[in-house]
Amino acid sequence: MSTDPEHLEIAGQAIPVVRLTPGSNTAIVAAELAAAGLPIGAPVVVLVGGAGGLEQAEARACLVLFERALLPIVESIGAVLVDGGTDAGIMSLAAEARQRIGGRSPHVGVVAEGTVRWPGDMCEPDHAADLEPHHTHFVVAPGDRWGDEAPWLSIVASAIAGPAPSVTVLANGGNVAYDDVRISISALRPVLVLGGTGRAAAAIAAARSGAPADPRAVMSAASALVSVERDDPDAVRASLATALARRATG
Repeated sequence: MSTDPEHLEIAGQAIPVVRLTPGSNTAIVAAELAAAGLPIGAPVVVLVGGAGGLEQAEARACLVLFERALLPIVESIGAVLVDGGTDAGIMSLAAEARQRIGGRSPHVGVVAEGTVRWPGDMCEPDHAADLEPHHTHFVVAPGDRWGDEAPWLSIVASAIAGPAPSVTVLANGGNVAYDDVRISISALRPVLVLGGTGRAAAAIAAARSGAPADPRAVMSAASALVSVERDDPDAVRASLATALARRATG
């Protein structure tokens, strides 16, 4: 375990990078994150969902909820925001919202190593994505396929939070989003679904109301850990505040 974390130069900024290895447990990850300057024992919001495929109206809905609800709560309680780290979809929108409100709390991107373009790397795969340059930290997990980062998002959240509360927020989302929700439920982490943001989030909201939906959405909606809000920033803010007021139980 390194005590002198790597830094990555992006857009003139030196951003701390933590590289995880297969088999790293929560305690090891927590120590690595602490060495990179992250606050261990802070509340955590895990943002999952759509990296691509957002319609303009869905993107606008996400940005409004992020700017008026999610990021203000993160800032007001000194939480850490953890997401997929790429310059796409909800991650890019969350970074934009954080800039708009002048956010200063940590914003951690968790990426699978083989899915992103690294500065100066001329041989990245065609499917690789750019890193979002306004994140404060990046955590690099093993893997070269989209979705390989999903279990590590949960491990990083647990490592940072420790006994502090954490919550997963689903905005939009495709196939990987259902894995994110399942993993959060397995970790006993409450999930707030923003049902007005489209795709997987909308499907889970529909399933919760009893409408026909994807079987994965039905399974997610059946969990007592899953709650649904739509496009009201006040309601989303209240739900997040309630979730983050609880102490971790598992």
